[in-house]
Amino acid sequence: MTSTTRPYALLSVGELLADFIGHHVSSSLFDAPDFRRYQGGSPANMAANMARLGCSTALVASVGNDNIGRYLVQQVSEAGVDTQHIVTDPLAPTSIVIVSRTSGTPDFIAYRTADCQIKTSQLPDSLLAQATIFHTTCFALSRQPAQSTIVDAARRAQAAGCQVSIDANYAPSIWPDRNYARRIISDYCSAGAFVKISEDDAARIYGSPQPIEKILTDFHAMGASLICLTLGAEGSLVSYENGNRQVRIPGQKLDVIDATGAGDAYWAGFLTAYIDGHAPEQCARSGAALARMKLTRLGPLPAKVDRQSIY
Repeated sequence: MTSTTRPYALLSVGELLADFIGHHVSSSLFDAPDFRRYQGGSPANMAANMARLGCSTALVASVGNDNIGRYLVQQVSEAGVDTQHIVTDPLAPTSIVIVSRTSGTPDFIAYRTADCQIKTSQLPDSLLAQATIFHTTCFALSRQPAQSTIVDAARRAQAAGCQVSIDANYAPSIWPDRNYARRIISDYCSAGAFVKISEDDAARIYGSPQPIEKILTDFHAMGASLICLTLGAEGSLVSYENGNRQVRIPGQKLDVIDATGAGDAYWAGFLTAYIDGHAPEQCARSGAALARMKLTRLGPLPAKVDRQSIY
């Protein structure tokens, strides 16, 4: 069971950026002629998704002093997220990611500027004490000064009674030094983290596909208290109590319309169920329910999602 007496169910920390996504399907960015602008950034999407479910959420992030930054803060605010902890960096422009619209793995280029400028002053102990869950991503951890800020804040969050969480969405193009990345992820997980990781994420972290047992054993050894390994169409596997307990949730056949953001939807459903006091198996089922809703519709989730629909 969790404490829901704190003002924020989720304090999400990390990248808020603009996604410029190819308007037409193309084989790569080489032949993508035009783009549309969207609010992006996994931590921002997590906070928005949980807000849609009626959770109180806040985002700690950094944008540039420009109109794209202002647009992003407005979008997140309209989704119901508390934006008072987003700072405007006076020098660095807002980060953007250019993405091809493809049927396979998208071709993308990240222009990292203001998103990494998260400072310790944005994460005082007084703020951490107001949150039930402290969440971030590998993208957010991949650059300084945000990296040191977030790892330090995770330890303080654990001490303040927060459940620490990470989406281990590692990408070599964002973070080329794989060994260093594993060390930082391990530092973060040592705060008793809940870890969401896909088989693809794991293959990228290790450099090649790995047996499920090795992934679970290694992450528990880092200090992760719960690992949710998502297996695509095969469902998911949750390992908890230091790996002594495991539960497997089978997948369901779906006609996928739009896979963008499905991982953020899954984890938002999972953590919302956790906040509501549910056991890991139900958390995984709730995550799958919200991911299904996302996969079978074009664009983001509806502005409001009935919380009971994930149970």
